[in-house]
Amino acid sequence: MNDVDRSIAPAEVGHLARTVLDAVGTVVVGKRDALELVLAGILAGGHVLLEDLPGLGKTLTARSFAQALGLDFRRLQFTPDLLPADVTGSFLYDQRNGDFTFRAGPVFTNLLLADEINRTPPKTQSALLEAMQEKQVSVEGVTYKLDEPFHVLATANPIEYEGTYPLPEAQLDRFLLRVSFGYPQHEEEWEVLRRRMSRRREEADIKPVVDAATLRAMQAALEDVVVEDSIGRYIVSLTAATREHPSVLVGASPRGSLALLLLARVRAVFGGRDYVVPEDVKSVAAPALAHRITLRPEMWLRRVDPAFVVGEVLEATPAPASGALPSYAAGGPRH
Repeated sequence: MNDVDRSIAPAEVGHLARTVLDAVGTVVVGKRDALELVLAGILAGGHVLLEDLPGLGKTLTARSFAQALGLDFRRLQFTPDLLPADVTGSFLYDQRNGDFTFRAGPVFTNLLLADEINRTPPKTQSALLEAMQEKQVSVEGVTYKLDEPFHVLATANPIEYEGTYPLPEAQLDRFLLRVSFGYPQHEEEWEVLRRRMSRRREEADIKPVVDAATLRAMQAALEDVVVEDSIGRYIVSLTAATREHPSVLVGASPRGSLALLLLARVRAVFGGRDYVVPEDVKSVAAPALAHRITLRPEMWLRRVDPAFVVGEVLEATPAPASGALPSYAAGGPRH
């Protein structure tokens, strides 16, 4: 059975997702909420930006998800001297054949870890744009398609951190959501040390829970999750409200509305439903919209955060009452 012939129900997606999260949770300690957001971004078919200080498990998270999802994985360390060809690949002269042959870059994989993406200049950052949006790369006028699934998990240090380049708004908008991990609790940090001593080696391996074909089937199953018109209009109202907020210079684009829609569908499946309710939208609003908002310059002096703006928008925008009928969540058919 090939990838397109395979189909699964939304209920099975929820079960498989929980199993994947449990597997990753054996390595990444105490970050269940953040891990759910990362997996939601992958299941929604998008790319995820992991922004936080070094040493908080961002790279480990990306590697663990690649193993649990059974995906081909490559890691690219972004540095100030990295060139666009180091990302996409380049043509090299083959002396035996007397011709130029294409050497594929690390972007040709299923899951690419773009590590510390904001440590490299914008020209190299932009080399990922076409790959992230079009699932292809163009080198010397030749276009190469990327195999599906293709996802980028990019890690970034906070912009105040020394030696960083701010990501352009156009590239930030390509990430479906942005996730921060934060420092672990005392007991969580001790658990990290305890597990390291227990396995007696640095590396932690995870057995695959699914494979690339199953992941694609899970992604396709999300198209069956019902979104009422009232929920869709609520999503549009939230995104539009970010453009009208007095603290905002540039609000979220329609791509932000699409991100809310896709992520809310995943949240519904996580909650055991094949229909979206307003709470699903609210739970992903900040990760999906905050990085798409540009604040007025004076707001930075007042320490106003884009996530705070999203919170105010959520409070000010009335949520609809969902009239969707329960299906597998209640054990009955959908009407």
